[in-house]
Formats: sequence, structure tokens, C-alpha cells
Amino acid sequence: MAGVTPSTDLRVGIVGAGAIAQVAHMPVLRKLKGVEVVAICDADGAKARALAGRSGIGAAFTDIEELIEFGKVDVVVVCTPNHLHEAHVISALAAGAHVLVERPIAVTAAGVGRVLKAAERYRRTLHVAMNHRFRNDVQAVRGFLAGGELGTLSSIRAGWHVFRAARQQLGWRSRKAESGGGVMMDLGLPMLDLALWIAGNPGVERVTAKLERAKGAGAVDEAGSAYLQCADGLDVFVEASWRYMGEGEHTWLDVHGSKGSGSTSPLRVFKELHGTPMDVTPTGAASRENVFTASYRSEWAYFLAAVRGEVTAEQPEDQIQLLRVLEAIYRSADEQREVKL
Repeated sequence: MAGVTPSTDLRVGIVGAGAIAQVAHMPVLRKLKGVEVVAICDADGAKARALAGRSGIGAAFTDIEELIEFGKVDVVVVCTPNHLHEAHVISALAAGAHVLVERPIAVTAAGVGRVLKAAERYRRTLHVAMNHRFRNDVQAVRGFLAGGELGTLSSIRAGWHVFRAARQQLGWRSRKAESGGGVMMDLGLPMLDLALWIAGNPGVERVTAKLERAKGAGAVDEAGSAYLQCADGLDVFVEASWRYMGEGEHTWLDVHGSKGSGSTSPLRVFKELHGTPMDVTPTGAASRENVFTASYRSEWAYFLAAVRGEVTAEQPEDQIQLLRVLEAIYRSADEQREVKL
């Protein structure tokens, strides 16, 4: 991948002025050294201008092509609705920018393939924002797995539950033409990614799923679960819901191996020692930083190191299988049968 001279400040442009840009990316970018957010664009020009004014960003546009041409950016962050990701990422890559895109890269596996070909053609770094991979508790569990301390993986359970009472809170996520799917695309996709990534991206052979949709034409799924059978014997079960009744949101990742187990939220790790399960959870001072913010900060640090040529980052080829699995989940739920990949 083409890199940027480490001593050069990177000019960053943000595409999409919605919640994820404001809550996840901009607070991190403000504190990072060696980067400057120079432009933002959004189809809602007034919104883009207001956010630029509040944040001290020099330029606001209503079109990505204007941002690329006049902003002279090195890096583009794509935070637009899902159905726009593919076109926006390819435009940025073609203009010579490195790209960090909010998940998913595209709403179909074929679309992901087209974006990957563009990244290869234009020799630019492409990264999809799967921030859960960069959580400290996830990294700890992955370390135990990588070291073989938990033995052979047999199953993974993961999920993400939130409560969203009205469609107004969901916005474009409730419209399939813009989102590509409902809760399984919104919350299920990153948990599927996390489960497959932490397992080393095994091949998925069979998928069975059940999804619950709201009433009405064009309604998307609001709750559901999926069961994946992998080529190496691993079973993966993922749940997602916008109907969770509980205290705050709930995410989890549980891994089970032949010699131990691990879980997140909170971090717990157990190993078999002398025939007895022993708690070997790492201890240490807990960070004062919010887990969500810390994961995005770590992700940005990794992405920028890749852009500068300080680390070698491979293209996210695994996202093709991820979208194929997601397509199989929706097909399985619609046809009420197991789907073979």
C-alpha cells in the first residue's frame, strides 16, 4: 500500500455529518497528533455548515466530489447511510485518498468485491470500522486464543441488544433500501465479524436464521438470531435486538475451547489447570476512558499507522465472506430453511 511520509500532517475529510461521525470519530480525531480535519460534507448543507462551525472545521460541502477536489484530503472517513458506502469509498479511492469506512463496506458481497478491487487498483489503504476488534477485553481473549491456551475452539456466542422505541430513532436504518437490512445488518453484522475474526476467519458452510420483523410493508428485522456451522467444526451463534428491555445496552462475546473459556463485558478467562477450572483473568488498573471511545481511538491509531506505512495492513478480504453470511442469514429467515454457502 502507498504510504504517507510520517512527518506529514494528514488532511482528513469526513463524509456524512450524522451521529457516528459526531460521537465516534470527531472526538478521537480532535485529540490525535499529526492529523487535521479540514473538511466535512453532508447532503444536508445546513447541518454540515453548522457542525463545521462548532468544530472549527475550515470547509463544508454537500457533495463528496467537492470535498475531494477542494479539500485536498489525504484521508476520507465515510459515515453515510449504508447504501452510499460503496460509491463514496470508490470515489475517494479513485481520487487518491486512503479510506476508513463505517461498517459495512457495501450492502452486498459483490459490492465489497468491487470496493476491494478499487483499493488494489489505486493502491490505497482501505479499513472498515469494526471497532469491537480493538476493545481491550476482546484483545485479551484473542491473546489467549492465539497462544493456544484455551485449546481448540468449539463454539462462540455473541450478541448485541439495545432498546430503540420508535422508528424515528432508527432513521434510515428502518428503510431497507438505505440500510440493506435491519437489526442483523446494524448490530448483528459487527458481532458476526467479531466472532469470525477472533476465530481466525474459518470458512462458514451452513447458516440457519430466524428474524422478527415489524408489521407493515417494507419493515426491516428488529430482532433475530443466526447459527453458523464452520468447516473446522466451530459453531457460532449470534443474537441481535432493537427490543431489549434492560439496563442500558448489552453486548457479549463468549468463546469455548477444549482447554478453557473466555468472555467479555466483563472480561473473564478460565483455563483447566491440574484438572480444575482456574480463573486466569488478567488484572490491572482499569482505564478511565470509555470502552467505546477507547476502541475507536485504538482503531484510528492502527489505521493511521497503516496509512503512514508503519504497519502492513492487508485488504479486508474477510468482509466478502461476512456479507455472504449476512445474505445467507436473510435468505434462511425468508425461506425458513438451512442455507449452504
